[in-house]
Amino acid sequence: MRQYENKTPSGTAEVAVPALADQPRQGALAGWLVMAAATLLTACGGSELAEPESSGTPLRVRLMTGEQFSNTMADIFGADISNAVPAPLPPLTRTDGLLASGAASVGLTSDQAQQLQQAATAIAAKVVDKKHRDFLIPCKPESLTEPDNLCATEFLKETGRLLYRRPLDEMHVSVLADVAADGALQTDDFYAGLAVALEVMLISPEVIFIVESSEPDPDNPGQERLDAFTLASRLSFFLWNSAPDAELLDAAENGELDTEDGLARTVERMLSSSRLEDGLRAFFDDMMEFDDFASLAKDPVVYPTVTGATLADAREQTLRTVIDHVLIRDLDYRDLFTTRNTFMSMNLAAIYGVPTNNGWVPYEFPEDSKRAGLLTQVSFLAAHSHSVRSSPTLRGKALRELFLCQVVPPPPPDVDFSLLEDAGDVATARERIDIHTTNPSCAGCHLITDPIGLALENFDGAGNYREKENNVVIDTTGVLDGVNYGDPDGLAVALRDHEKLPTCLVNRAYAYGTGGPVDMRSDREVLEFFEARFVEQGYKVKDLLRDIATSQVFKQVRPGNRSEAVVASASSIVQSHLARTPN
Repeated sequence: MRQYENKTPSGTAEVAVPALADQPRQGALAGWLVMAAATLLTACGGSELAEPESSGTPLRVRLMTGEQFSNTMADIFGADISNAVPAPLPPLTRTDGLLASGAASVGLTSDQAQQLQQAATAIAAKVVDKKHRDFLIPCKPESLTEPDNLCATEFLKETGRLLYRRPLDEMHVSVLADVAADGALQTDDFYAGLAVALEVMLISPEVIFIVESSEPDPDNPGQERLDAFTLASRLSFFLWNSAPDAELLDAAENGELDTEDGLARTVERMLSSSRLEDGLRAFFDDMMEFDDFASLAKDPVVYPTVTGATLADAREQTLRTVIDHVLIRDLDYRDLFTTRNTFMSMNLAAIYGVPTNNGWVPYEFPEDSKRAGLLTQVSFLAAHSHSVRSSPTLRGKALRELFLCQVVPPPPPDVDFSLLEDAGDVATARERIDIHTTNPSCAGCHLITDPIGLALENFDGAGNYREKENNVVIDTTGVLDGVNYGDPDGLAVALRDHEKLPTCLVNRAYAYGTGGPVDMRSDREVLEFFEARFVEQGYKVKDLLRDIATSQVFKQVRPGNRSEAVVASASSIVQSHLARTPN
């Protein structure tokens, strides 16, 4: 048996991988068991699966991501205002495979706080300018040069409800109205004063941080649940990657989210909304680590057809493929790794060697093409290669970590590269890889990455197809955890049928939806339940989102984690960085 790390949302654990001689039989048996289980679940019509009891999730304080901030500004004030102001929030640290999980453990530096305040000033100025005020502010002041408490209060109350994601109490609105009045008196301009009050809201910790609060659960004495407005925010950032809209806040305020039927109706509305596409794009963009495209570049001498626009289109191509497959056509998630359906742009056509028209057009690779599934798209091939050549190691590592949630340990600090340096000129990547596997300190990791990465050597570091490397025919045979294959198509099928592929997606979706890494000690049974449901329902992503969003665990809070402490923590994080009023 060979050991390597299996990544779970709570960390890593040693997983035994059968030796190669044992793998084909065991892999086939595992695949049969999965299919048999799915058949039994659906046999007799309907599901008898019941959600297991759980301690729930921790209350969290999460920094809003830059994209969530921009989406929220666009939803409240309009895309033109949002697009005119770059998102001021800092980059996040990837935690257990997701940037979204890293948002639960990040604060702000003084420089970042200053950038946030500058963005708030710019947004507030645009909201009250002559171009926007008539449709963003629901009233007109009696005088343009003097305070108007009634009009200011109406705007601040409505806008504050959306920004804070819950109604503001009268005291809070009154303080903001006083700020607007003072600003109007100092500038002889009602709208300038209103902009000052809006700026104060935009830099508030309760706006830029997603602060979760709880309440006693009346149906389960002694337990806590998210309060209705926190649940609305958790649902919205999960499914829409933005703050709740007015209708969702209404559902929280009138008690609809406190009932099973009301929550189900709300989730169904959200799943039917066009905003679900934004949420799904954000999730898969995060899961596939597409933030790396911001720093990705190829050597223009080696790959002259690959420009910044090409790489941007590669990222977009994959996201369009995913959305079309799992959302628009509502197909089996696993088939993303074997589908020949995608979309094509002029920038990508040169690399794929296909004709196309201007703009994005649907495209299907022919059956005799070596292009099948996400692994053969330029986004995966180029992102997990070097600037001047391909990399079986990087590609194999990415396959395991992104889609199977397994961790490939980093190389030891004392790696001896002399064998590779003394090897002279080798013709193919497979020959270079063979040198790695002769070094005991390298072999452990390379044996779990390189064989699967070599199956993609028909594609160079930019994703161009090739039959030979240095005039030598490329050997793409290999094995993925007991399943043998002969070419990229075979690898695609092996990954599609891998038992850990749906497990990984379920774990990632649950962590993404609940706002931070999950604890396998507490959540293992819940995750197994969601996976069983995912299998039962034909591996449909929308059904998985529905199951998570309407589950008991999604809204249940672990004991001993009171909301007062969480709110205090959020305030202390921001207090030393953010000015409460503009300069």
